Amino acid sequence: EIPENKRIKIGGMVLESSVIREKTKISFIVTDYQGSINVEFDGIVPDLFKEGSGVVVLGYLKDKTIIAEEVLAKHDENYMPPSIDIEK
Repeated sequence: EIPENKRIKIGGMVLESSVIREKTKISFIVTDYQGSINVEFDGIVPDLFKEGSGVVVLGYLKDKTIIAEEVLAKHDENYMPPSIDIEK
């Protein structure tokens, strides 16, 4: 169980065909191929951000969605970070 009031970091792959862009807002699904979670971000994502590539998201859980404060892209498709890390 992920607490809603703690900043968390998740990592995985951006699920193919899951990215929806609307002006500066973007939503997408992060998966580790065993589970997945929705992410919403209002801002500019890195140039390397794309479907099917690795991503690390920092933010807060709200209603089963990560409200991201930061989105970091990874360029190597073999990159697989730890799935969830709750900051102390």
